[in-house]
Amino acid sequence: MPSSAYQDPTQDNAWDVRSISLPGRGELLLRESKGKADAPPLFLLHGLAATGLLNWRPALETLAQKYRVLVVDHRGHGRGIRTRAPFRLANCADDVAAVADELGIERFFAAGYSMGGPIAQLTWKRHRARVRGLILCATACRFSSKEQRLLSFAATPAMNAIGRIAPRRFIRRIARNWLSEAIENEETRAWVMSEVSSSDPVSIGQATAAIWRFDSRDWIAEVDVPTSVILTEHDNLVRPDIQRALADRIPGAQVFRIPGDHAVCVGEPELFVPALSEACASVVTRATRQD
Repeated sequence: MPSSAYQDPTQDNAWDVRSISLPGRGELLLRESKGKADAPPLFLLHGLAATGLLNWRPALETLAQKYRVLVVDHRGHGRGIRTRAPFRLANCADDVAAVADELGIERFFAAGYSMGGPIAQLTWKRHRARVRGLILCATACRFSSKEQRLLSFAATPAMNAIGRIAPRRFIRRIARNWLSEAIENEETRAWVMSEVSSSDPVSIGQATAAIWRFDSRDWIAEVDVPTSVILTEHDNLVRPDIQRALADRIPGAQVFRIPGDHAVCVGEPELFVPALSEACASVVTRATRQD
């Protein structure tokens, strides 16, 4: 791929990139498009071990034409909040609402990819008056088998102990070495490493356990805002049938199918970006009619 494919589209005058401090929570990096002031606010919530830019980069320019796009890194990921507290998806959801508070945004839309899906769901559950609509991509209301769920409960204390004992500089070095071996293309590797080099491997391990434990089946049918579900048909990480089960449980959810795998958001933007644009437009249109 040409080098331009890995440039940061938020490094121009159309975007505001800055650190913001959330009282009682911590500091994170926010990328915000400088579109029309009255454009619908849209939070983009990324997946496990990624960053906001790594997950959503191909779609940012397109989305910024219609929305006030807000991109954050979740706790322990990229330039997200740093804390010794164990990773919790609910805390990430509350971080989204806290960013909205800091910016004076009363109501917003939330798009979540993979792990960002549970965070978006929890943002609605915990802050119902704030969320106008959901766009859920390559995600589910329950991810794992009973055995994996039990393993995650057993693994979490060990992960916490490692985080207290091992120097994080040492853990990060191991992760960077692994990434160097896992990605062969030098240009791709350099760009990915620049994004994830600040991530905390312990937090990502805890986030993995949190995803395994996540289960919204008891309450997801209560979702009363317009919702779009982007279903990745060739997904080996989040099976299409459990993505479909999520859509079936949400009243009135519209499904947008993509013939791609779990990495379609960055690997095949020609498939993902149009579907995402259509899914977002569907939610915003329905929400406007409700208002």
